[in-house]
Amino acid sequence: MNISENQNRSTVFGAIHEYFRKSKFFEHHSPNFTPNACEGGSTLFKVNYFGQDIYLTQSWQLYAEAVVFALEKIYCIAPSFRAEKSKTSRHLTEYWHAETEVTWINLEELMDLAEGLIKHIVKKVLEENQEELKILERDPKKLEPTLKKKFPRITYTESLEILEKKKEKVKWGKDLRTIEEEKLVELYDVPVFVTHYPKEIKAFYMLEDKKNQKVVECFDCLAPEANGEIIGGSLREIEEQKLIERLKKQGEKTENYEWYLDLRKYGSVPHGGFGMGVERIIKWVCGLDNIKDAIAFPRTMYRFTP
Repeated sequence: MNISENQNRSTVFGAIHEYFRKSKFFEHHSPNFTPNACEGGSTLFKVNYFGQDIYLTQSWQLYAEAVVFALEKIYCIAPSFRAEKSKTSRHLTEYWHAETEVTWINLEELMDLAEGLIKHIVKKVLEENQEELKILERDPKKLEPTLKKKFPRITYTESLEILEKKKEKVKWGKDLRTIEEEKLVELYDVPVFVTHYPKEIKAFYMLEDKKNQKVVECFDCLAPEANGEIIGGSLREIEEQKLIERLKKQGEKTENYEWYLDLRKYGSVPHGGFGMGVERIIKWVCGLDNIKDAIAFPRTMYRFTP
């Protein structure tokens, strides 16, 4: 990571804080040691915690949901950890995660919040880091459409139809791979939201769509120029029994989630949130070839020093 990349990184972090604080969000932090998975057990880092097995956090979300009912609008920027055996140019095992949770919000409003955040980040970089972008040979004109245009919003099913026209056939129910995301964003010069993914391939806490029980009220925001997902978000399931059913179906032990299920036991409040991989947005904004250049000391499958 060179000086120009680091200066852009600093601007991005400052822009995230500014965006949420100007909108009267409270900053909240959750534990880094957790007893259970949030995004799937296969990507958990196990830690020996005084003789007990616990894990490094994948997301602040489950704990944030316990706080949001009191504060209503919260956010954080903190490290998250994923034990993904991935060697791609856009995966890290430790990364910085900008997350938010909001009560009384629908999916369209949640995407508005995410779109506003991305626009604010890009605006601040274009205002403050023209010289750094020049050093990185990043054409700022490629970022300008992000400020001027509304981001397209298409459903998962519509995305499959688009891909089929591009000779990329994906069976309904399968997640979009990197190659398919890249084919999809070729059509756009701004980030695009893909919504309403199949329930079976998404996390247990995502809210089932009342109009179509096969999908959940969620979105992935895909960045242009083959940068893939930079934000993932959803509305949250508020019925305890549905959460229990989803956990069992995904092979999780419900007793590990008792405290989380208690948040629904006596009634809940509609809420939703999203998480943004900060290094991913830095990679896109700076026009970097590899996410490892977006952080000073990247952690990957084979790199844990210095």
